[in-house]
Amino acid sequence: MKNFDSIMKRVNSILLILVIALFASQCFAQSSSKSATEKSSQSRQYMELMNGVFDFVQRNYVDEIDPQVLYEGALKGMLEALKDPYTVYLDKSSFRNINDTTSGSFGGVGLQISKPVETSPEKPAYVEVASPVEDTPGFKAGIVAGDLIISINGTDTSTITMEQVLDMLRGKVGESVDLVIRRGKNMEFPVTLVRAIIEVPTVKYGMIEGTKIGYVRLIEFTPQTVERTQEALDSFKKNNATALIIDLRNNPGGLITSAADIADKFIDNGPIVTTKSRLSFENSVFTATAKKTTVRNMPIVVLINKGSASASEIVSGALKDNHLAYLVGQRTYGKGSVQQVLPLSATDGIKITMARYYTPSDVNIDKIGIPPDREVLFPPLGEEGEAEYTQMLKDDDIAAYVEKHEGMTEKDIAAYAKTLNKKYTHIDERTFRKLIRNQVNRTQPAMLYDLDYDIQLNAALDILAKESFSKLVKDTKTLKELQEEAAAAQDAEAGK
Repeated sequence: MKNFDSIMKRVNSILLILVIALFASQCFAQSSSKSATEKSSQSRQYMELMNGVFDFVQRNYVDEIDPQVLYEGALKGMLEALKDPYTVYLDKSSFRNINDTTSGSFGGVGLQISKPVETSPEKPAYVEVASPVEDTPGFKAGIVAGDLIISINGTDTSTITMEQVLDMLRGKVGESVDLVIRRGKNMEFPVTLVRAIIEVPTVKYGMIEGTKIGYVRLIEFTPQTVERTQEALDSFKKNNATALIIDLRNNPGGLITSAADIADKFIDNGPIVTTKSRLSFENSVFTATAKKTTVRNMPIVVLINKGSASASEIVSGALKDNHLAYLVGQRTYGKGSVQQVLPLSATDGIKITMARYYTPSDVNIDKIGIPPDREVLFPPLGEEGEAEYTQMLKDDDIAAYVEKHEGMTEKDIAAYAKTLNKKYTHIDERTFRKLIRNQVNRTQPAMLYDLDYDIQLNAALDILAKESFSKLVKDTKTLKELQEEAAAAQDAEAGK
C-alpha cells in the first residue's frame, strides 16, 4: 500500500508539471502583442513552472542533488540563452576574480580574454585573447590580441566554461601554466607562463626622444586613469610638447566614466558618449564642458588596433567624431555595450548588458568597430613564416641564447637577429630584434615605446612631422558618415 501511495504521489507530481506546462503554453500562444499586465502574468506562470521543475528534479532525480547545482545551472542557462558573451552568471570563482581585479592585484598570467557561448565542430569555443596586460607573463611571452588559447594544462578550452578557464589561469603566484596558442589559421605553439602578481595598470607616458611630441599609453580605464592622464598632460606642458600621441592599442576598456572624463580633456562641448536602453534610468548623455578641457589646438594622433575595445573605443570615437584626432593603425574590436555587475549574494552575482553606447555622431559600433583614418598593419608572416615561427618557439632558440649571453646590448641584439634570420628566412630581422629584446628585458618593466619595431607609432610620428595635420583631420569622416556609406554600398551591391 505504501508503494502504491508513493507511486501515486509521483504520478500526481508529473501531472502537475504537465498541467502547468499546458496551461502556460496555451496562455503564451494567445497573442503576440501583450499588455504589461499580460506579460507580468506570463512571467509568474513561467516562474511557477520553473519552480515546479526545480522541486520535482530535486525530489525525484535518481541521485540526490545539491540545490546549488540546480540554482547555478538554471542561471547559467537563462543568461546563455541571450547569446550575449558579456551577460554571464558569476559563480564563486569568477565573482572572486572580479573582486580581485577591482582591488588592484591578483595572481595570474595577465591576459584579458573572452570566450564564445556556443561551440561546434566547425567553430570550437576556444578562448580568445582580447589583449595582454602590460608587464605581465603573458605580455612578455609575446602573446598578442587575437591569439586563441586552445588548451590549458592539456585541457581543450572549447570543452570548458569561462569560469573553469579563469580558475586555471589564476592561482598561486610562482606556479606554471602550460598553454597551447593558435595564431592565424595554422600556427600553433606551446607557451609556459609562470603566474605573477598582476597589478591593474593605468597609464604610461613620456616624451618621444628627440622630438616635442608627447606619448601617452592608456592601458586600461580605472578610477585612477583620469588622474594619471592629467599628470601626463601636465608633464607634456612642462616639456613644451607641440603634438600628442594617445596609444589605445590593446586597451580592453574599463569604466565608461573614466573614458568620458578623459575625452572631456580634449572636447570643449557637446556629447561625448550616449547610453541608450529600454530602461529610462539607464539612458544618459555624457557631455563635454569647456572648463574641464586642458588640451586645445594641438595635433593628436590616436593609435588603435583590434585589441582596442569598449571604453577605448568611446575615447577614439569621440575624438574622431569631433575632428580632433587622426586615427592610425587597425580597426578596433567593436564592443558597443555597457554592463553592470549585480551581486546576488556575498559570493556570486551576474554581469548583464544594460545599455548600448553611441558616439557623438549617434552610431553604435558593436560588432563593427572603428576603422582607422589610416590603416597601418604589421606584415603577416605567411604560411612559411608561421611554420618557422612555430619551430623557433619549440626549439626555444632565443631564450637559450639570451640565458648564455647576459647583458646583451642593442648591437648584440641586432647581430643575433641577423644570425636567426639566416636560419629562419621567412621572418624579418625587425621581428627577431623585438623578440630578443623582450627576452633580454623580461625581468625589467616594458619599454615605453619601441621605434625599431613599431611601424604604427612610426607612421604617427611621420604624420605629425611631415603632413598637414589640420587638413588631414578636417577631411576625416564621422563614424555616422562611414556607416551610412557602408550601408549604401551594401544596398547597391544587393541591387545588382
